[in-house]
Amino acid sequence: MAQLPHNSYDINQLIDGKTVVCFAPEMLASTGVWQGNNPFNYSVPTVILQLALAFSVNRILIFALKPLRQPRVIADIIGGILLGPSGLARNINFEANIFSIQGMLVLDMLGSIGILFYLFLVGVEMDIMLVRRTGKKSLMIALCGMILPFLVGALGSLTMPGNHIGEATSSRSFVVFIALSQAVTSFPVLAQILAELKLLNSDLGKIALSSAVISDGFAWLLLALAVTFTKGDSSSWVPLSVILANVAFVCFCIFVIRPAICWVDRNTPEGEDFNEVHIILILTGVMICGFITASIGTHAIIGAFVYGLIIPKGRLGSTIVEKLQDFVTGLLLPIFYVKSGFKTNLRTIEIPTWFFIFPIIFLAGAAKVGGILLVSMFYQIPSHEGVTLGLVMNAKGLIEIVILNMGKSMKVLNDQAFAVMMVVSIVTTAIITPTVTAFHKPERHFVSYKRRTIQRSKLEAELRMMVCIHIPRNVPTMINLLEATHPSRKSPICIYVVNLVELTSRTSAMLIVHTARQSGQAVLNRTRNQSDQILSAFENFEQYTGGVSIQPLTVVSPYPTMHEDICNLAENKHVAFIILPFHKQLTVDGGMKVTNPAYRTMNQNVLANAPCSVGILVDKGFSGSTKVASGAHGTSQIIVFFFGGPDDREALSYAKRMLEHPGIILTVIRFVPGKHTFRSTFNHQEGSNGQGSLTVMTDTERARQLDEEVLNDFKSATHNNGGVVYEEKVVNNGEETLAAIRSIEKVHDLYIVGRCQYMDSPLMAGLNDWSECPELGTIGDILASPDFSFPVSVLVVQQYVGENTQVELVTPETPSRQKDIFSILNVHHRTPRQVKLGNS
Repeated sequence: MAQLPHNSYDINQLIDGKTVVCFAPEMLASTGVWQGNNPFNYSVPTVILQLALAFSVNRILIFALKPLRQPRVIADIIGGILLGPSGLARNINFEANIFSIQGMLVLDMLGSIGILFYLFLVGVEMDIMLVRRTGKKSLMIALCGMILPFLVGALGSLTMPGNHIGEATSSRSFVVFIALSQAVTSFPVLAQILAELKLLNSDLGKIALSSAVISDGFAWLLLALAVTFTKGDSSSWVPLSVILANVAFVCFCIFVIRPAICWVDRNTPEGEDFNEVHIILILTGVMICGFITASIGTHAIIGAFVYGLIIPKGRLGSTIVEKLQDFVTGLLLPIFYVKSGFKTNLRTIEIPTWFFIFPIIFLAGAAKVGGILLVSMFYQIPSHEGVTLGLVMNAKGLIEIVILNMGKSMKVLNDQAFAVMMVVSIVTTAIITPTVTAFHKPERHFVSYKRRTIQRSKLEAELRMMVCIHIPRNVPTMINLLEATHPSRKSPICIYVVNLVELTSRTSAMLIVHTARQSGQAVLNRTRNQSDQILSAFENFEQYTGGVSIQPLTVVSPYPTMHEDICNLAENKHVAFIILPFHKQLTVDGGMKVTNPAYRTMNQNVLANAPCSVGILVDKGFSGSTKVASGAHGTSQIIVFFFGGPDDREALSYAKRMLEHPGIILTVIRFVPGKHTFRSTFNHQEGSNGQGSLTVMTDTERARQLDEEVLNDFKSATHNNGGVVYEEKVVNNGEETLAAIRSIEKVHDLYIVGRCQYMDSPLMAGLNDWSECPELGTIGDILASPDFSFPVSVLVVQQYVGENTQVELVTPETPSRQKDIFSILNVHHRTPRQVKLGNS
């Protein structure tokens, strides 16, 4: 029996027909150190330690690379390199104990199973009809982005030293694998880079994603052909037989397996879960198909990929993805990346070869940029966007690593060639984000449109609203609120439904391009259950409600910067009103539970930077029994509190759109200062003077005049409307205001109030001393509090008053005494209003 080589991390070098590895059956689990056993001599404890060490290093690298905005694949591969023979495994004792052959064989098997099931998931979620729907532009960009780099990679491989070529193959296969690795684009990594660069929802991002999907599909097909012909290097008849066997396998999948799976899909009633036995049988088919293709001379992952393509899209595909996604992408796939890093031995790269790496990186990247730039110029895409498109299409990831691993396992690439191409892949992907950030700097132009508020939007004109959704639970209340708005053909509403998805290490890998109705292409999260529920609910609302146009969009972004995407979308779509869900939800016992603290920060940032009016919806049951009904079946009671100021005027303007709804009874209560009210000299701050600065009105005359105009207009519009009640309550201070609010009978379903961020009214004196959520304003915070008597939903409205206002709000993090401090600065060319929260 041959002696084991020191570099035991390379399983392919061990299992080569010359080395025999023997294991005793009892060498799996250790009986413990108390019995005198060394746990490192047993497979199970060794694998557990290897996984713990690999994931620990991986998490440290992810944290370290986060400021550089690098995709996770970079951290995975670098982690493997650091643990491999280029790093810690250079120590013979460390390698012999921690990364011994007992554990490495198991780890390699786990990585192989991970890539097998991941390719199955890719097939399940890939739309093979996408080429027809994406159009010629994306198709041509994908093809030119592959052909030119393939040719340059082929020419470059011919100039590489001959000692890079594996021992059991010809130079033809070497050229094909090197060229193919340079021609591909990794769709998951590209999606994450676009999300980090805030280009995901841009036209450039949509073109890049659709082109990358096409490129991905062609790459897997070319890889299958490359493997087939490489197998037949030794004899001419093997490739033909393998091709025929692959064709027979594909026909078997399409005409035998697919009808059986479709039968399962059709015979499962809508709304019911699929039979677990059927799901297990379908997942078993992954391994069977992998075994078949491996047996006929292709590769196991090709069989899994083809099998995934025949799975029906829709409920069954979503169920399979939901069951496998986290386990495969979160555990098994990183093992494959780490294993690839283990195999990358930088010590095998000779010094002259290091000078050869950088020309490869430059020429391959320039070839892809040049090819895509030519197509971009033909389709009249601006040259700077064409260059940016070419840069992001250089993203490398899973597909290239699979190609290199297969080339190494088939002895097409030796250790040095594999290490060189892995370095090229890492460097190429790592430099994309900083390069694009430095090169692509679109000018922040202020989109000019007048209807940035509901008050300025004409009733007979189309009202554009943006509804933001985090989870399906937000949907019913949002739809009921939109129904109460009473869209009609005379007063239409265009609703942009934005599904907010946090960008995590796995989110971008779960993206797919769909063709959306009337809005081109939308990027949807590939965990389709949640997205489909949200979209289906709003489509039903559109179908059964006249005067509504639904436009689905998705924002995939980290929560700290998600507000930028929301504000940019609102400005580009000329939205007048954004509705955000509150960060707390009603619990069974009537309390309010925080759903996600990041929601609150995002809401505060949107309020500070929005280019239009904003509303925060606090759901306390407006989606349940209080659902907006037609006049024939019941009514919903909605109440508006009016204190004065721009936010209250905006709230009243929104409520005015509900007047014609037959199932709405609207009550407007105006709070009027009494004779004993303390007169403040700083009551209101009104809008912009149009010259880049703001005018602070120290008297109340202008504010009262604007309030009266809005109220008189409302009264005249509701003069003969029996479904409207108008009241005035005289109060002198905050204590009387609170008492008046609490005295209102428990018959209402929704409160609509202004945030009143521009008021220091004596009617609210003392009420903000214990404010918990200042983003809701004084009254909104009181109504949303679980201590308030009645569990009624609240819509808090903030009117857009101009982009040159800076409001500084000092509040505590926990309930304690606070003061609202407002300062108005006459500053030109300032970005939208900023709200700063800090300790008083």
